[in-house]
Amino acid sequence: MKYATLTRTAMTSILRNKTRSFLTTLGVIIGVLSVILLTSIGNGLTVFVEQEFQDLGSNLLIVTPGEIVSKEGGFNSQNAALSFATSKLTLADSEALSRAGYPITAAVPLIGVNGEARNEGLKRQGMVVGTTAEYAIVRNTPAAKGRFLTAADVGGNRKVVVIGDKIAEVLFPGKNPVGQSITINNTRFEVIGVAEKKAAGGFGGPDIDSFMYVPISVARSTLGNDKLMEILVQAGSKSAITETQNLITRTLSKRLDAKDFAVTDQTEILATIQTILGTLTVGLAGIAAISLVVGGIGIMNIMLVAVSERTREIGLRKALGATPTNIMMQFLIESAALSTLGGLIGIGLGILGTLGIRAFFPATPALNSILLAFGVSLATGIVFGVFPARKAAQLSPIEALRYE
Repeated sequence: MKYATLTRTAMTSILRNKTRSFLTTLGVIIGVLSVILLTSIGNGLTVFVEQEFQDLGSNLLIVTPGEIVSKEGGFNSQNAALSFATSKLTLADSEALSRAGYPITAAVPLIGVNGEARNEGLKRQGMVVGTTAEYAIVRNTPAAKGRFLTAADVGGNRKVVVIGDKIAEVLFPGKNPVGQSITINNTRFEVIGVAEKKAAGGFGGPDIDSFMYVPISVARSTLGNDKLMEILVQAGSKSAITETQNLITRTLSKRLDAKDFAVTDQTEILATIQTILGTLTVGLAGIAAISLVVGGIGIMNIMLVAVSERTREIGLRKALGATPTNIMMQFLIESAALSTLGGLIGIGLGILGTLGIRAFFPATPALNSILLAFGVSLATGIVFGVFPARKAAQLSPIEALRYE
């Protein structure tokens, strides 16, 4: 019997029981849909994190006091508090890095203290960041309204502040904060700008939209903090990152002990996060793939029922000359067709679902996950269709014709 004839016969049997065929493929549809959606969300998380790092500055290295960042690139929370409290980084260290020359193009000192901003009975907690005008460049943080800090603000010890988007929303609802005044830790500041919204703060990171940027000279004299939280160093190019890191180490080693500072490349932290997200995505896809196995079991059950229902038909076909191979292939084609149909529907729904999620989150469907899900669904149909197909092929034609 030709394969075209077997295929036509199998499709006729499927179309004859449309409702049962659809319910049979439902498990495969849900499995493929789940795999595509979960892997798309996982890929979207990776894209989101990469974009966040790019928004926070490119070619950037971070000098921190002590071992705040572990060798694996993760945040060492146990040492962080102690390192900040006993920081030996000073403004002179930042100035030494600025004078070190290429490939260092900028060195920006940061002083950080927790603060509470108040305005006409409204208040909002945030981080007060004492820094210089170059911060806006190295951290890619321009002012959405007004302007950012200037060298004149720092040199003149002016009590001015650039507030984050969340600070502006709470203290000045529906108003333009520029030109207004706020009180930070009992000191009056003039708002000269609102920083561009970053939407950061996930994955345990700081809530940048709640930062309040003041001149570092004011932070040292007024807010009572003279210890640098970190120094942001920008390299001349991505290819010069390693050279820049070596130059930072050589420069600071002349002033500090090796244990008093650490230099971290943002790409190292990003690579660690990407590894974690990649593992998470694979794990989610594996969990979703379990439903494909459940769908395969459903196909096997229905095919076993079909063998029982069509026992007389099988006996008649064998009596007319059909071989066991012909019978087995017919049932395998049916189970493969059901799983293929479910896979195609699942892919379509998965892509539509991903497009719907993209309106709120950068979910990204991956071609390899789509092909993998479809391949597994097809293999599931074939594997779980083997047992019913063999059972049908092994039926005796005489016993099958007698079956009631």
